[in-house]
Amino acid sequence: MSKNANGEGSIYKWVKDGKPSGYKGALSYKDENDVTKRYVAYGRTRAEVKAKLDKARERLSAGSPIKDAKTTVGDWLVHWRATTLAVSDRKESTRALYANLSRGHLEPEPFGAIRLDKLKPSDIDALVLRMKTQTKPVKTEGAEPVRALSDSTIRQIYTVLRAGLDGAVRDGLMARNPAVAVARPAVERREAKHLDAASVAVVLAAAQGSRYYPALALIAATGLRRGEALALSWDRSIVNLDEGWLKVRSTVGRVGKALVFSEPKTERSRRTVPISPAVVAMLRKHKAAQTADRLRAGNQWTDSGLVFTTEFGTAVDPRNLLRVVEVAAKSVGVEHVGVHTLRHSAGTGWLESGVHIKAVSDLLGHSSISITGDIYGHTSDDTARKAIDGWSGALGL
Repeated sequence: MSKNANGEGSIYKWVKDGKPSGYKGALSYKDENDVTKRYVAYGRTRAEVKAKLDKARERLSAGSPIKDAKTTVGDWLVHWRATTLAVSDRKESTRALYANLSRGHLEPEPFGAIRLDKLKPSDIDALVLRMKTQTKPVKTEGAEPVRALSDSTIRQIYTVLRAGLDGAVRDGLMARNPAVAVARPAVERREAKHLDAASVAVVLAAAQGSRYYPALALIAATGLRRGEALALSWDRSIVNLDEGWLKVRSTVGRVGKALVFSEPKTERSRRTVPISPAVVAMLRKHKAAQTADRLRAGNQWTDSGLVFTTEFGTAVDPRNLLRVVEVAAKSVGVEHVGVHTLRHSAGTGWLESGVHIKAVSDLLGHSSISITGDIYGHTSDDTARKAIDGWSGALGL
């Protein structure tokens, strides 16, 4: 037996069933409970075994487990959802979204069956590629297949996986998170679909018979998100009709079977928005109609204090606004219109009328001006021509 080099540890030739089978090495260490344990490595050559022992020492020095756990990705994520995710300070709606994405896309086989100690960055690359090329089945003969998952959904799934594997590293099941070595999936910015003022007016007119018309009109006039509009209360510190402004301080959305109120996602979403005299008049009329609703409902009325409610005073499901605007738009021959279309139309209209992009970003509650620029990057032909003609005239050309 040849002598081991300094720092090489215990490495010697290994014989199995009376036949030479390469080399075997071992080192002793103490686990987190101060219990002495032994790590054994095998290889065809002494150098291969030494490399494995060196890697084990590096992991021990870094406070990492000497070997990654054999738990599968799916089993770990089930545990992570029930523990780390459940107690995180993320919004309830975000926790619900992450849990659904994990259950639907990360925990099932084949990806969920990979063991943590076998998971490689290339496995995650393959998962992203599979999601990018996955298509929905088409029912109509000759129809073009469409992507099953959007870029933003794929990016969210990656975010969930990375967070879940961070938890595995923290709990000592992995030495490092392989998702860190994978580029975050890109999201192609698409300009928001919008309508001109005349088309918005036509859609709103078609929705005027709905009890939710005032909410849609407010969104169209101010660019509020639907969850922000439906979370408004009559508190004078939130909606002040005398001075003509409102403040966005909360939002409402569906989480499972319940409607949940929460704070806006970013500080810039917490904003004050002016409202025009015409909108003030509309809201006063709406408030009077709501008083009549309360009298009709009697003891069935829930005094939520919300600006927009059901006929019994309870919060409005944001999906109800979507149904109303879709039906209204379809009735006047306008396709592919949602509640967000009204918001985007306001943003585009402001920009094309010459409002500075910083003011538009503030009104819409975007976290940065760059987001406003990405979403509303398009200018109409008329706006572009006015810009060129105006500058050329200034130059005397």
